[in-house]
Amino acid sequence: MAQPITMSPDGALQVPDEPIIPFIEGDGTGVDIWPAARLVFDAAAAKQGKKIAWKEVLAGEKAFKETGDWLPDKTVEAFREHLIGIKGPLTTPIGGGIRSLNVALRLILDLYVCLRPVRWFTGVPSPVRHPEKVDMVIFRENTEDVYAGLEVQAGTPEADRLSAFLHDELGWEIRPQSGIGIKPISEFGSKRLVRAAIEYALSHERESVTLVHKGNIQKFTEGAFRNWGYDLVRDEFSDVAVGWDDCDGKPGSKLLVKDTIADITLQQVLTRPEDFDVIATTNLNGDYLSDALAAQVGGIGIAPGGNINYVTGHGVFEATHGTAPKYAGQDKVNPGSVILSGVLMFEHLGWGDAAADIVRALEATIADKIVTYDFARLMDGATEVKCSEFAAAIVDRL
Repeated sequence: MAQPITMSPDGALQVPDEPIIPFIEGDGTGVDIWPAARLVFDAAAAKQGKKIAWKEVLAGEKAFKETGDWLPDKTVEAFREHLIGIKGPLTTPIGGGIRSLNVALRLILDLYVCLRPVRWFTGVPSPVRHPEKVDMVIFRENTEDVYAGLEVQAGTPEADRLSAFLHDELGWEIRPQSGIGIKPISEFGSKRLVRAAIEYALSHERESVTLVHKGNIQKFTEGAFRNWGYDLVRDEFSDVAVGWDDCDGKPGSKLLVKDTIADITLQQVLTRPEDFDVIATTNLNGDYLSDALAAQVGGIGIAPGGNINYVTGHGVFEATHGTAPKYAGQDKVNPGSVILSGVLMFEHLGWGDAAADIVRALEATIADKIVTYDFARLMDGATEVKCSEFAAAIVDRL
């Protein structure tokens, strides 16, 4: 019988054998990739004696057409009530219109961790010589930084007032006709993000956590993120972890916490990927870094993502790519991002065997060169299949 997921008093998820899980189909190619992914999820769950009671909720263009609201309150409440959910890509206009619905969900539910593991799957075409060296887990802060949406448009009364205030109170000279944004980085937000990254690294027996920042320029925001991260190590994890400066780079048996500047990181993950393990970083840096890393292992089309609050138990797992509306309804695109996001969801639920089954079957399908068009055009001797056929091939190998 279908039952909701709950939290125990000690903060652990209580997951029944048939949990109710809300889902958003997604805009654009969501009509193709969601049914394909669901086929895989249901088959993997059934193999382990589980079942999912899917509950569709609306957001994006489908919600707007049916309700006149891009993100209905009922959808937010469903995710809040049922704790765990999954979604396809949602439309976000550039330069105007509605703000990102993805960001809105993260902020409303306080999903402060954007979890993005990046690894290579055998057989996936890659532009680098050694994609197998990429095995990183990114913890991207999800609620602060420029994504907080605290900005005013150039030429508006609000921009003029803010510019005048900053001039009068702080002596800041801001060029006329400037758009102005505020970049908040807090001690609370920074420490809970780094705490989650360290706890993940320890529980998964990883060797290091790297704090990625631009603190050499943004000293009181990103520089503070770095410093608060090291403070956290000393105050809460000194028995099991140590900062680079406190051990001269020789951590012994402890988890090593180190830091690096964001721009050089984008070079080093390409030239020395083996030096990185778990990464904790601010919101904008994490966005850039996760997409850049995805390119090294086959592209954002198979990059998974999860938005998690480890304290409340809430999690919304999502495809990390866009809606690609020109391909919508063609049964063409790669459903890998949603499928692997479901793997993250299964792992979060404690369904590790089902998650491992999906990964194994996905790799076996790609190894047999049965792939969608994005991979087929980069592989010799590939059999190009539709989105739905790719999912069916994965199910055949479960």
